[in-house]
Amino acid sequence: MAQEEVIKLFDAKKIRIVWDSEAEKYYFSVVDIIQVLTESADATAYWRKLKQRLKAEGNETVTNCHALKMTAPDGKQRLTDVADTEQVLRLIQSVPSKKAEPFKLWLAKVGQERLNQMQDPERSIEQAIMDYRRLGYSENWINQRIKTIEIRKGLTDEWKRSGVETEQEYASLTDIMYRAWSGLNTREYKEYKGLRKESLRDNMTNVELMLNGLAEAAATEISQERNPQGYVETAHIAQEGGEVADAARQNLEHRLGRSVISNKRAIHFTNPPDELPLPKPKDDLDDLTGLDEKV
Repeated sequence: MAQEEVIKLFDAKKIRIVWDSEAEKYYFSVVDIIQVLTESADATAYWRKLKQRLKAEGNETVTNCHALKMTAPDGKQRLTDVADTEQVLRLIQSVPSKKAEPFKLWLAKVGQERLNQMQDPERSIEQAIMDYRRLGYSENWINQRIKTIEIRKGLTDEWKRSGVETEQEYASLTDIMYRAWSGLNTREYKEYKGLRKESLRDNMTNVELMLNGLAEAAATEISQERNPQGYVETAHIAQEGGEVADAARQNLEHRLGRSVISNKRAIHFTNPPDELPLPKPKDDLDDLTGLDEKV
């Protein structure tokens, strides 16, 4: 099954969803739904007891329910009970909640949004903007993020045209560019920010987004000019694109007197609806040397 995991918000609460492109349907995290419907202090325990009761009753919601790997709160991929739209509607009937009707309307809206996005890709961008706003990102950051999405799409289209084929090659080219401008590859960068499966770009500051966007835009322009063929030639250009952004980074850091490679992540520069306590970040990276030895 071709899977795409996304996050949707209901009453400012996150609900994990997997889109199955083959079956063309959504699978929703049951625990997340239980949480928003019941506001239980332990949604997992609530679902465990409810599942036992439904099984004893022979309820099809549980009989046909299966598990998929989803990103857990700790960032790890864990098997999670999921339900499709029809199963969710049945589940709602088994959970006494004043939010049942609003949730049904939300469920219908999610399905309609997917149909609209398939017919008009621009709606995906509009939805992303709305979701980033709900998560507390500033308008300036959102503008930068959306622009970098467009730049990234242009770069990957250029890589595809150049003969880059596998996911491993795309990941390797991305690593080359990250290291060229920041001194860190993707894994090292995420580790420095304390991330696991979360999106690195969604946890970049405005400056980091702009520098990465500059690297990708430069690589795209150079590639279009030179017309590379295959991974090896494209990798050289990815390096050059990163070096363009590296020159800009060093210039800025010289004027600021500090590093702009930040270990801060989204929770430190957004205003989430639930006002979570912020973990204290480490000092920004002053010296990138020797990091390879720690990773």
